[in-house]
Amino acid sequence: MNYEQFFNEATRLDLRLPASDHFNYVRSTLDNEALFQLPLLAMVILILSKGNSKPKFSELGQLVGECLERTVAGFKGSSQDIGWSANLRIRTVKALTFLERAGFVNVDEREGRLTVNDNGRVIIENVMNSESPLATALLIVDRSHENIRAERRIRAEV
Repeated sequence: MNYEQFFNEATRLDLRLPASDHFNYVRSTLDNEALFQLPLLAMVILILSKGNSKPKFSELGQLVGECLERTVAGFKGSSQDIGWSANLRIRTVKALTFLERAGFVNVDEREGRLTVNDNGRVIIENVMNSESPLATALLIVDRSHENIRAERRIRAEV
């Protein structure tokens, strides 16, 4: 039987592959496997760059790592300190490069800070308006960023 005959016969017999139960459920939280994925890192960068406090380009990898440590369940209370992960920093730069080339963020080279432009804000709004695990995780990332900023202000005052 050749390729064409196979598909003709499958169509005639109305053959279907059984759906796997593995794909029929939705995870309720983000796990450690999602940690170094570029789309997640890109969304974290967009969230960190949307507020009034614009992150410095030189501190972005550390900041992303700190926020993810506080967000991802497997790293809460861990001593792994992923903010210092070279792999995370490299992938953060790749995600930032994508965002900049796609026209979602601007990098002010003079000040070394990131800003989200209108296209990036549309993406953030669409994700945050959905009721998804990603939206929940990004809300926690945003809260973690605010907490980190507050902690740094307190340390600077002391």
